[in-house]
Amino acid sequence: MGILYRLFTHYLYAAAKTAPVDKNPSRPHCPRHSTCDMAAARTMACLSVASLARPFSSRVSSASCRAAAVAGGQRASLMGASQPRWYLATSSSTALQRRRSNRGFLTVDAKKKGFAELLSDIVPKDEDYNGRPRLEKGKVSAKQHVPNSIAKPPYADSGHLPPMNEEPQIHDAEGEEKMRAAGLLAAQVLDYAEQIIKPGITTDFIDQKVHKMIVDAGAYPSPLNYGGFPKSVCTSLNECICHGIPDTTELREGDIINVDVTVFLNGYHGDTSRTIRVGEVTDEVARLVDVTERSLAEAIKICKPGTPVRKIGATIHAIADEAGFGVVEKFVGHGVGKEFHSGPTVRHHRNNDPGVLVKGQTFTIEPMLTIGRTHDKMWRDGWTAVTADGKWTAQCEHTLLITDDGVEILTASPLKKTERFPAKQATAA
Repeated sequence: MGILYRLFTHYLYAAAKTAPVDKNPSRPHCPRHSTCDMAAARTMACLSVASLARPFSSRVSSASCRAAAVAGGQRASLMGASQPRWYLATSSSTALQRRRSNRGFLTVDAKKKGFAELLSDIVPKDEDYNGRPRLEKGKVSAKQHVPNSIAKPPYADSGHLPPMNEEPQIHDAEGEEKMRAAGLLAAQVLDYAEQIIKPGITTDFIDQKVHKMIVDAGAYPSPLNYGGFPKSVCTSLNECICHGIPDTTELREGDIINVDVTVFLNGYHGDTSRTIRVGEVTDEVARLVDVTERSLAEAIKICKPGTPVRKIGATIHAIADEAGFGVVEKFVGHGVGKEFHSGPTVRHHRNNDPGVLVKGQTFTIEPMLTIGRTHDKMWRDGWTAVTADGKWTAQCEHTLLITDDGVEILTASPLKKTERFPAKQATAA
């Protein structure tokens, strides 16, 4: 390793010494200077190779794990952030300085200006998938207004998140009816979103229309200001796994987009999503969307009182394996009801988690399958997670209620009424 280290150091030092100064303002620069001079480039080259010998990711991981443990480990899986967003939202200035200190030495900045970036002209880059360029962040408009007359969840005004409840949410008869109402509205909004989707519209346009429909129905769009999330719906396009922020990005023919709708109605959340095709898509992409929906449908069929929660992940994983698709492990399903997120943690891959489903319980299953690898990259907005290899991904989600002998899909589409996701109660197999 010592010889390899010296060779790489010498090679990168020589390459950086002759490299021109990067004056492109769109690229990240050295944190202490307006432009990265030769000395900085040489330093980063050496540091990047040093990181191969002594990886600094373990430091980041341990710090992230401690932060996640403080805030609630299950919510870390829900959001998938290396430094949980809800932790930052409630941090004091001292805590924020401490976070910056943790990042300051060979973490984010060093990695982004290190080995991969300095050799970007030497090492071939991954080709764009389906002829579509990799996603780039567009312009995000201001948050939309919600009338004061509409009941809001606790985080709506502050952006702070309530303490994580690891217990499942179990409802009486009245609570079940309110969950049905919230689930139905969420399903209707998602149907409407699918109807307006076409090439040329922006994801921000989807957010505007969805927001208006939810507010007009007397409900609150649950994602809005949840831990500071700036929009009323999540729009995840092509290689975006989840939590995409609506912006000025335009849809193109052949794209796929997951629209994730959650409404807060009469004190209860209804949560649903599906991946929608924008015009005609390739056979491979069509199969990805179909298998994702089928994996969710088969997982729903096994749900009933007494079903081990871990069996859900095993069912989804088996279908994905058979079809040759990957299963994203970083993001999970969750309990939903009076609280947006709670226990149980519903993993979509094979696992050994404890716990069984019980009557009156409401929760989501929301598998995310990928054409390529399942590793993700988190954008600097702290929300948008995209596949590291740029291959496309699909997701489908429903809110479910465990009944006496089976399961009811509370967010089944009233328009589609498919056999996979019937609008009425489905009996467990």
